[in-house]
Amino acid sequence: MTSRNSKHYIQPESKVKARLSGFICADELRDKFSRAMSDMYKKEVPLYGALLELVKDVNQEVINNGEDLTDDETHRFSVERHGAIRVGTAKELSTLRKIFEVMGMFPVGYYDLSVAGVPVHSTAFRPVDEDSLKHNPFRIFTSLLRPELIGNDTLREQACKIVEKREIFSQKVILLLEKYHQQGGLTYAQATDFIEEVVRTFCWHSDAIVSTDIYEKMSREHRLVADIVCFRGPHINHLTPRTLDIDAVQERMKKAGITPKDVIEGPPRRQNAILLRQTSFRALSESINFTDGKYGNHVARFGEIEQRGIALTRKGRALYDSLLTTALQHEDAEMKTHNSLHQEYLEKAFREFPDDLEKLRCDDLAYFRYSKTVSRLEKADLNSLIKAGVVTFEPIIYEDFLPISAAGIFKSNLDNTIADEIGMRNMEQKDVFINALGVSIYDEFELYEKIQRESLEHLFL
Repeated sequence: MTSRNSKHYIQPESKVKARLSGFICADELRDKFSRAMSDMYKKEVPLYGALLELVKDVNQEVINNGEDLTDDETHRFSVERHGAIRVGTAKELSTLRKIFEVMGMFPVGYYDLSVAGVPVHSTAFRPVDEDSLKHNPFRIFTSLLRPELIGNDTLREQACKIVEKREIFSQKVILLLEKYHQQGGLTYAQATDFIEEVVRTFCWHSDAIVSTDIYEKMSREHRLVADIVCFRGPHINHLTPRTLDIDAVQERMKKAGITPKDVIEGPPRRQNAILLRQTSFRALSESINFTDGKYGNHVARFGEIEQRGIALTRKGRALYDSLLTTALQHEDAEMKTHNSLHQEYLEKAFREFPDDLEKLRCDDLAYFRYSKTVSRLEKADLNSLIKAGVVTFEPIIYEDFLPISAAGIFKSNLDNTIADEIGMRNMEQKDVFINALGVSIYDEFELYEKIQRESLEHLFL
């Protein structure tokens, strides 16, 4: 993985060590935090609660129809969520990184969304070891504003001044972070306060910190700029439960009176799901109060659902990206707005991508976890051991995110000179993002490779 700067990283206490010291372990703290976030969002966005019940019903029906889940998988589906937040400054991002670190969540992957017309770059904070992922795989996709992409010079300067001036974290959160580093952990009482304060950071703030005029100018520049700059804090934009059948959820939302987005994003329907498929209900229009005494509405928060499949190798991801880019370039307008047509079209476009686990494994397109069915194995050819039934394999679930699908189309429509300039600029911006973060970023492929490699090594122990 990308090398880590050890002077920034402090590993959370192990469960045993945490108990002996009287501190809460990172996994338990993260679990409590994710549940508190879900409770908060249900109160603020009631449709999210309805969505949870719908997803729960669909998942149970799939299980009743024969889907075989392990106990670990069943537990994960009951708690699994991801959320998304956006911040405006390097200081805000760095402080968030320290907060998530306490909960055993580390930055994985770099996503530059500017090539798709979104003025941010991002990472995903999540657990990185298997035991922590099994306990609770909560993730927060976190984006940082790129003010240099604000075209209007006056607005850019104004936006920077606004976000630099505000303080999104309470003094209590900062003091508890200091306690964590001084003590080497947080007590259960301190953890309760910590969760309460961090959840409050991500709550909805109906009072804007700008006038109506400034808000409207920021919105005209880009709605996301207004969302990041004009409020006291980074309200959570969505929380996302995981489903076993996203196509069923898409249809059920309509019947339940919840308006879904037009199409499911990501790969097509498959017998063996790959990567990540996502859909959502449309963002809500919420009332806000401006500093000049006027009222208005802001649209930002929505409900998202995801279906996760197998993690792809670099070779598999290259094939996926190539097929998707080609497909989207030739998709007509009607297909882009009708989910059934869109899915049928993608299924045809992805016929080249194997939909058989053995083929995916043999062609090195996806990652797998290997285990043995006997107590001791002599070293031999892996395929022979699998054929003999003494070694089995199962897919490693994709834990990360996909950049905006349209990014490939934007880049492919540029001439080579411009494309090269964008590529160089994006590499420079990754360094800028890492400097703001204060630590380096895990490479998602290396994390999956490590899981697969270690499972192979354990076969012969």
